[in-house]
Amino acid sequence: MWLERFSGQSSQSTPSASPSRALSPGTPRRSVQLGPSTLPRRPGLNPRTSSLSVASLGASTESLPAAARIPNGTNLKNELASSPIGDVSDPVEVLESILGAPPPGQDAEAKSGIDAVERPAKIEEDIDFDGLSLEEFAGAESQVLGHGQSESTSGGLSTDIEQERDKFEDLHKSILACDEVLKSVETYLTNFRADLAAVSSEIEHLQQRSSALNNKLQNRKAVEKVLGPEVEAFVIPPAVVRKITEGAVDGSWVKALEQLEKRIKTIEAKAKEGKDVKAVQDIRPLIDEVSSKAVERIRDYVVSQIKALRSPNINAQVIQMNAFLRYRSVFGFLATKQPQLAEEISQAYINTMRWYYSSHFTRYKTALDKLQLHTIDAGDVIAAEPGSRRAVKPGAADAFSIGRRADVLKAGTDTALPSYAAEEDKGTHFLELAFRAFNLALIDNASAEYSFLTEFFIKQPFHATNRKFNEIFQPTFQLGHELTKQLIEGCYDAIGVLICVRLTQHFAFELQRRKVPAGEGYVNGTNMLLWPRFQQIIDAHCESIRKSTASLPGKPAGSALSLTSSPANAQSTAPHPLTQRFANFSHAVLTLSSEAGDDEPVSHSLARLRGEFEAFLLKLGKGIAEARKRERFLYNNYSLVHTILADTEGKLAEETKTHFADLRDGLGIDG
Repeated sequence: MWLERFSGQSSQSTPSASPSRALSPGTPRRSVQLGPSTLPRRPGLNPRTSSLSVASLGASTESLPAAARIPNGTNLKNELASSPIGDVSDPVEVLESILGAPPPGQDAEAKSGIDAVERPAKIEEDIDFDGLSLEEFAGAESQVLGHGQSESTSGGLSTDIEQERDKFEDLHKSILACDEVLKSVETYLTNFRADLAAVSSEIEHLQQRSSALNNKLQNRKAVEKVLGPEVEAFVIPPAVVRKITEGAVDGSWVKALEQLEKRIKTIEAKAKEGKDVKAVQDIRPLIDEVSSKAVERIRDYVVSQIKALRSPNINAQVIQMNAFLRYRSVFGFLATKQPQLAEEISQAYINTMRWYYSSHFTRYKTALDKLQLHTIDAGDVIAAEPGSRRAVKPGAADAFSIGRRADVLKAGTDTALPSYAAEEDKGTHFLELAFRAFNLALIDNASAEYSFLTEFFIKQPFHATNRKFNEIFQPTFQLGHELTKQLIEGCYDAIGVLICVRLTQHFAFELQRRKVPAGEGYVNGTNMLLWPRFQQIIDAHCESIRKSTASLPGKPAGSALSLTSSPANAQSTAPHPLTQRFANFSHAVLTLSSEAGDDEPVSHSLARLRGEFEAFLLKLGKGIAEARKRERFLYNNYSLVHTILADTEGKLAEETKTHFADLRDGLGIDG
């Protein structure tokens, strides 16, 4: 009974002291000392300012400190029992020894109430109950407290209990929510740790595999460095075999053939070294089969292009550049594998090109034959014989003046006369026009053909290339010589012949520049035709002057000269007409010989002609009786020659001008 009141009183929010004796009006009340002053106090709960929530707990990922975790089941009794203070007995045990053990339901309430009572600082060892028994004292105390305080505190106590219960329930819910959050965080961290361990294991496995692969790669590189070139030297890619056997002959086909040829050279080198390589034995049958197929393809291709050269109106240079030279290495492969077959194909090409050039230049010569040429025959000499036709016929070309004929030697005229233009030309030309047109076309084609032969038959010796060239152009060269003979035969145009000589020299220089030594034979043969004819014409001029000189009387009295228009002209001091023709002819020859060497026959021929002319003037001058007029006559003739030759250049021209200047000045006549 007393214990229940004590428990209810101890459950209040504010503990009150128990009286040590009965209350009386004159006696002050004393607090009952229930235990030693050193007992620890249970820490009170501070009022909450805010409820805990899952969000507030989840916002922090930090772990709670270990010191803040209070293990479940901890109670004040255990704590007090574990740390006794002095020899003071536990008040609860004293009460239980006096009152007996409380019922099971009240034991926890009593203990919680006792725990809630604040322990006094000083424990009274001697308690005065004023002569009352403890039961009487407790009854009297409860009556006093029941009447005085129960009414005043019953209302506030229930309110505080309800409030504290709500707080504890909120706190309990918050703690449960925190537990759920912590459980999810714990689950997440556990899974994360497991995943992290798996990733770490996988990374370690990948590192091991990477190291193993690196080791294998280094080993393969080392092996490939040693074995790769050897394998590459023997292996023929399937694409190469397929291209050679089935593909069209083009640039890629040539590259495939080059790879095959490279493998063949490697295998032959291994065989020469005496190395019995198993790969060589395995690959040799395939190499031989593919090589035979390549030879067959090359033969068919070259033969088809040779047949194309026989087509009408075909340009051989186009086929040579696009069909032969672009794939010249294929014929070299054919010559290496099948020399006899290559020689037969070469002969077929020679025969075809010989027919090609011969037929085309024959048609071109026919077109040039239609040109109208000036006729300069034996009557067009410097000194015509008595009774012959006039030296200069009406409407005929001047055979002694060069005029613009030297323009044909200029570098700007490098284009040959087309055949259709020659057939349609109605004008009259000198012989050098036809000579130049034919030979210029011939030299151009010969240079192109020789260049083709040296590039296409590159693996053949030099003399073999020259032999092929001569076989191809022999009919055409013969045709050129026939044209030259036709132009100069019976012609007395010394200027035209000398121009042809200079053109031939230019052609020879061009052949040297183009490195075509095989054309020198044709040039030399042409010169052997031109120079003798030039000498013959000079001889004809000298003979005509000699005959004119012989026909002069040699004395002044009443002599009549066949070259004068009347006997009265014998006493004239004006230059003779033959002097004009001689000076013009000498001017033309010296103009065409400005760069002539000392080994040419021009100098000797001109000297002979000059000697005959001077002899003619001296004998003609003897026909003048008066010495002064005779000297004036010679002076005028020499001055005319020197004046006409004034603009000529070259060593021979300077010598000739000096010679006539000396003759003029030696007469002692002031001009």
